Amino acid sequence: MKGILKQQKVHGFWALLLCLMVPAFAWGQHKPSGGGGGGSKPSAPSKPSAPSHSSAPSHSSTPSHSSTPSHSTSTSHSTTPSHSTTPSHGATSSRPNSTTGRTGTTAGTNRGTTTNNRPGGATGGSHATANTRGNTAGGSHTTPGNTHAAATRSPSGGGHTPPGRNVSLKGGGSANVRPNGSVRSIDRNGMHIQNGVHGGRTVTSTHNGVTVVSHGRGGYVQRAYVSRGGRTFVSRTYVSHGVVRVGVYRSYYWGGHAYYGWHPGFFWHPGFYAWAWNPWPGPVYWGVGAWGWGGPWWGFYAGWWNPYPYYASPAFWLTDYLISSSLQAAYAARAEENADAAAAADAGGGDPPPAPASSAVTLTPEVKEAIAAEVKAQLAAQQSDAQQSGGSGASSAGSAPAAPAASQASGDVPPALNPSQRTFVVDTAVTAVNNGQECGLSSGDVLTRLTDTPDQDQMVNVSIAASQKNDCAAGQTVAVKVDDLQEMYNHFQDQLQNGMGELAKKQGTNGMPKAPDTGTTASDVPPPQPDATAAKQLQDQQQQADQTESQVKQETAQGGGQ
Repeated sequence: MKGILKQQKVHGFWALLLCLMVPAFAWGQHKPSGGGGGGSKPSAPSKPSAPSHSSAPSHSSTPSHSSTPSHSTSTSHSTTPSHSTTPSHGATSSRPNSTTGRTGTTAGTNRGTTTNNRPGGATGGSHATANTRGNTAGGSHTTPGNTHAAATRSPSGGGHTPPGRNVSLKGGGSANVRPNGSVRSIDRNGMHIQNGVHGGRTVTSTHNGVTVVSHGRGGYVQRAYVSRGGRTFVSRTYVSHGVVRVGVYRSYYWGGHAYYGWHPGFFWHPGFYAWAWNPWPGPVYWGVGAWGWGGPWWGFYAGWWNPYPYYASPAFWLTDYLISSSLQAAYAARAEENADAAAAADAGGGDPPPAPASSAVTLTPEVKEAIAAEVKAQLAAQQSDAQQSGGSGASSAGSAPAAPAASQASGDVPPALNPSQRTFVVDTAVTAVNNGQECGLSSGDVLTRLTDTPDQDQMVNVSIAASQKNDCAAGQTVAVKVDDLQEMYNHFQDQLQNGMGELAKKQGTNGMPKAPDTGTTASDVPPPQPDATAAKQLQDQQQQADQTESQVKQETAQGGGQ
């Protein structure tokens, strides 16, 4: 009996031991692989779904834009955009509110993001060009203050100097000649003559601190003016078709190069800026008759641009004003150039007249939205400057979002290189470089700057958002002079000021709502009196340039050079 009990105890012991070993063995077979043992890996946890756009930060700090903006991945490409009160927040029209503005950090401010997806937030992002064209120039652009990884090289990876030959001139000076024999540039006796690839001539000379710049039959004379708060300002007296006007420009010295940025001679009262930024109570139908347009320029550009059929806010009205003003001026300049070229050809010299603009392309709704967004950004900035300058007239409750003063926001960086200033409208014929070859840009073309640091040729890369020509076609990445971008910015600001003046005259008429106080306040640097000698200096410069260019053409035709 004792033997039987002993055997049962042994069997129980082994049974208990077996019960303990089976779970341990099973646990070992399912041990995760990260611990150094074998076994199958556990399945990865499922990724959480992307948060819906309803969880996005509220946009209530900006003026009311009716219902929550659509965050779709694309925008409608209808013939006329639905510019309700602001561009939709889609892939090509993103202007989110942010605490990061034009390199400033004012709460509720957003001068940084427009329809080309400029980053307005602290986390940054890539800069896509208008029309959803991506950055083809190099790395992505982050927000101001972060590293800009975009390359400053040309799109082809080589230099920006187009092909040609240099010619040493008799009596001193030099010229650069294109492969087709036309003179690209001349430097002699302190005068620089630059001929565009499709016509158009710019002459620049500086003597005794006075700079004279002429374009065709117009131009300006620039002189030192005043200093305010450690900043220096110059005056410019413009003369065009017998009309004389004067403006103030702030001097910027950046990267060893001098730039001059538009400075307001006066501010509108802040309430008027707020009215111009915010939506109207209802759409305003402002036909061609109300604009007063007509004449050959209208028909010439009919295939390229058409005004909005209605306006949801003054910003869109100003957009059409800016575009139409540029096109009218371009048509007049084209007519003058053609007349001068024809006269030169009849005399046995000169280049042929430039070819007319192509009618096979149009200014797309997305690009117009980019310009409208830039209009809003500049209005918000000017309103802030007006408030800081002590302008009277309180802004309404629905004012434009507060923005740091332009002078404070940009520091010593010229507006043409300001990281938050991306959209530029060409104001006059410009020659760009595309893969080492020259191509032409016309007034009214739209550019998106991609790089922020000039290269050794003082050029930066831009994407062409809209173009009327085929050689500098839309979608291409080209290099342009920073000086040219700066003049585009200056012209944009000047025309925006003029457009506000037209709004002040027309408000309350033809169905346009009445504006609040449209009074003005002088800025800290009021404009000086016009230079009485400007017209004579421009005329003398043109005559001297004609004589110089005629002599150089004779010399270069002999095939000299190095």
